[in-house]
Amino acid sequence: MVKEEVKKRLEVKIKDWFVKNPKRVYFTIDKDDLRDVAKILYKEMRMRLSTVSGIDNETNFELIYHFGFDKTGEMFNMRVFIEQRRNPSVDSLTDMFQSTHWIERELYEMLGIQFKGHPNLTHLLLDHDWPKGQYPLRKSYTDE
Repeated sequence: MVKEEVKKRLEVKIKDWFVKNPKRVYFTIDKDDLRDVAKILYKEMRMRLSTVSGIDNETNFELIYHFGFDKTGEMFNMRVFIEQRRNPSVDSLTDMFQSTHWIERELYEMLGIQFKGHPNLTHLLLDHDWPKGQYPLRKSYTDE
């Protein structure tokens, strides 16, 4: 089974593991392991990165990297928490996944998360005159 293989290969890097239903698993890793784990899931286990979600939990930021295993229809949702509220950052995956060029730009613009190594963290959705340091998906954001 794919779940057991993921657990076995990532054993020392998984901080917690939750099976939401037979086709959807959530697991948490340290943000410093992001590139290594993504490489294992993609290159070695032949999963594809579907998208990345970002959440402001008020005390931290949570990124969820959604990997699909097409042969079984299973989704492996890799959670990374960024504890630093001021200048949050994580490594970019743009050199591994072409799709993350736009996804990381959106998360940067809407949540203020820096993606280290991204070649072009510029405006994607908001007007170019949008106030610097204002991130509309942060819980602290007000438009008044």
